[in-house]
Amino acid sequence: MGSTTLIRYLNDRFRSTFQGGQVVLTTGIRSLPQEEITDILSKVSNFNDFNSSNDSYNERDFGNFKYHNKQIFWKIDYYDKEYEYASEDPADITKTNRVLTIMLADEY
Repeated sequence: MGSTTLIRYLNDRFRSTFQGGQVVLTTGIRSLPQEEITDILSKVSNFNDFNSSNDSYNERDFGNFKYHNKQIFWKIDYYDKEYEYASEDPADITKTNRVLTIMLADEY
């Protein structure tokens, strides 16, 4: 499996299960009613509308969608095991912690 294919697989697995990293909800998302937060989390975990405008590196590390007239963004970042610096190899789970941030577009 190539590096990009492995990164894509790891990102899909993390995003669809929310396991294997940290999930961060921004202040804007946390301020929404719990029912909306639950719906947004479901839309993120089931997101599959990847294209050249939101997935230019083919890693499935970013997505966006409309929800109740709000634009929602989500992104996955790769950190070292101490969450201090960028990971030197996002395909290597022994060197990488993933962080999924879910936000309102105007918080980006």
